[in-house]
Amino acid sequence: MFAKPFRVKSNTVIKGSDRRKLKADISAAFPSLSADELSELVPNKEELNVVKIYAHKGDAVTLYVLHKNPLFFELEKRLYPTVYVLWRYPALLPTFRTWPPVLQKMIGGADLMLPGVVVPSSGLPDVKQGDCCAVTVVSNRAPVAVGTAAVSSAEMHSSGMKGRGVCVLHTYMDNLWAFGDKSGPPSLPDAESEGQGVYGDGCEADEEEEEKEEVEKCVEEEWGSGKTVTDQVCSGTEELSLAEQEEEKGEKGNEEEEETQDDLKTPQEIMDTLLVQCFLHALKSKVKKSELPLLTSTFLRNHMFSCCPSGKQLDIKKSSYKKLSKFLHTMQQQHNLVRVKELTKGVESIVEVDWKNPELRSFSVPEEMDSEAAPVQDEGEGQTPYHPPEITTLYSVSARLEPLFLDANKRKGTILQPAEVRSIVTEYVKKNELVDENNKNYVTINPTLCDCLLEKSEYQEIESLKWDDLFSRTLGRMQECYQAVFPGQAPIIKKGHIEPIDISVASRGSNKKVTLIKNLEVYHLDPAVVATALQHRVQASSVLQPIPGAKDKVMVQIQGNQIHQVGSLLLDHYQIPRKYIQGLDKALKGGKKK
Repeated sequence: MFAKPFRVKSNTVIKGSDRRKLKADISAAFPSLSADELSELVPNKEELNVVKIYAHKGDAVTLYVLHKNPLFFELEKRLYPTVYVLWRYPALLPTFRTWPPVLQKMIGGADLMLPGVVVPSSGLPDVKQGDCCAVTVVSNRAPVAVGTAAVSSAEMHSSGMKGRGVCVLHTYMDNLWAFGDKSGPPSLPDAESEGQGVYGDGCEADEEEEEKEEVEKCVEEEWGSGKTVTDQVCSGTEELSLAEQEEEKGEKGNEEEEETQDDLKTPQEIMDTLLVQCFLHALKSKVKKSELPLLTSTFLRNHMFSCCPSGKQLDIKKSSYKKLSKFLHTMQQQHNLVRVKELTKGVESIVEVDWKNPELRSFSVPEEMDSEAAPVQDEGEGQTPYHPPEITTLYSVSARLEPLFLDANKRKGTILQPAEVRSIVTEYVKKNELVDENNKNYVTINPTLCDCLLEKSEYQEIESLKWDDLFSRTLGRMQECYQAVFPGQAPIIKKGHIEPIDISVASRGSNKKVTLIKNLEVYHLDPAVVATALQHRVQASSVLQPIPGAKDKVMVQIQGNQIHQVGSLLLDHYQIPRKYIQGLDKALKGGKKK
């Protein structure tokens, strides 16, 4: 289902009542989860998002996302866990085992066929047709796929382990997995395969080899592929781990040694390290003595976020501190780096920085830092930097003007550059000797020009036109078009004017302001990427909403009057010309939020 990219329809924070309903639905669907485990999956005080998407085949799916990771997806009013949940609770679903190379086929959209299932000594799990189940690979209990049983366990046995076993919906390394933090499966030893042989039935090596060959032959027939799915287990496992390593290398990180060290840390420890790094970097290279006292919220938004390395995202909620105030007080009490004081009730400020602190003085600023690109751009792995299109105004020959262009073999609908129009009209005038003999700045109107360029009321009054008037009337009666050329792509030509990026401010309940941005798709800007970049800039929540009556278009909605910041992002970072942005005049003076 998620083998190909999906389209996000909306992304909103879940309401309190919906949170309680979700917890009840999860409890009903997966009764083996304890109350504490449910509270971990659906915490009361942490932000939980509901993301509505359309899969590539048009299926409407609802995702429940916590800490950027999708935990559950709902399809046709039925909940399914993602691999991120199953890695925490591997015994949540009945499980079928297969070989690591089979995973590659499932990632590509294939279902799990019964010849590829490794039957343990305890037998197959007891499932009925349509039951939710998971798939693991031999030597690791961490599930790598989620789906539904194509037939019951009894039918699997009666069919001689032939045909479809599991209808796969979601796998490790598919697009739903990539929507999260892209972490790899944990290594959970499989007791079945330890000390008992890979099949767990105590058979001798020769019998194992025969069974492997038989399974290999059957699976080749089922999938119709020249590649075997029963290569040695150890090499398959190595293949899977290599895929994980390459996925990690795709993200811009540190050197290999540092990556290995990071793998040994928990996500919370990694975020703590990143938090301290951005904190020290901001103090050393961003904060000036003249800025003190400095609001802690301003320090985070304007300084710490800009010091976050490219490809990483600073999220205090994922750290052990949970709140900025707690982190800053730790830096004050344990490290004596800053002094934080509540100058006004409920608002804390940094009032003093110990510039001579040994820890701060010994900190070296990373060389690769780009203070603007890191917080602004979040284009994802492997994507090339954005370049604005070259937009050219063109003109199409209309039915009324066709007689004027016939000599140049330009029929109705022919698209021309403005210079070509001038050249053809000039050639027509010279060929028909219409230049006024007494004043060469004028052109005599003949019957063709009269029909093409004059209104009925002007027929008897106008006998000649200036050259400029002649050209402007010609262009004015042609169908205007535009050509947009994006780097590395074929030119796009469309009728009419190109739609500008529209920025507006609207009121939402209690007179709260929100900023709306439309038509980003016209300029090949991904609304989700722009929304994320704005979130980093202004530290306000944003959502994507469909535009009524506009197919495949969404608008970005972000809290507050953010026109100044949106304009800065589009003009300075994306280099969109000002004439193609509408609504910049509504920005608050000084770029202040309301």
